[in-house]
Amino acid sequence: MPSNVPAFDELLRSARHTAVHLEMRDAYAVDSEKDAFAAWRSGFRHDPADRASWWRPWLDLIAETVARGVVVRRARIVSEPVTDYIRYEHSGTFTNLAAGELVRWLPRRRASDLCLPGNDFWLIDDRLIRWNHFTGDGASAGGEMSEDPAAVKLCASAFEAVWERAVPHEDYQIR
Repeated sequence: MPSNVPAFDELLRSARHTAVHLEMRDAYAVDSEKDAFAAWRSGFRHDPADRASWWRPWLDLIAETVARGVVVRRARIVSEPVTDYIRYEHSGTFTNLAAGELVRWLPRRRASDLCLPGNDFWLIDDRLIRWNHFTGDGASAGGEMSEDPAAVKLCASAFEAVWERAVPHEDYQIR
């Protein structure tokens, strides 16, 4: 990762008002999730009542960010029927909600007429973009930062268009 790309804790701690994340892939193969995804595929499910078993540093960071008054929203565009990976994400999204994140899902067919950027991203305070790059098989290919006003405008309008159409997590039925 280039040295000008801050770690996620630094990025989210810089947020003052909003942090939005748009995910558009049907599968990710990031190293940090390999074991958890394999366990899920073998039948493991987190017990929502056993918070100590699933709470992790990422959720601490989200909870800390939300506690400072930052609204954190995540939207996921997914193909239907969904992949096993999306089933895995959906199964564990209750943890994001517990940390204070707002999450919505948009079936890809309902996104056809939206102008979307070519990569997943985080947008901080409508001023700073962290592009998330992935290889063809879903492995992380690093991040890239941008404050380009045209790109910020595209990301902000794309996210809001997706958010408006998307289904809140608690209402989204996996197909």
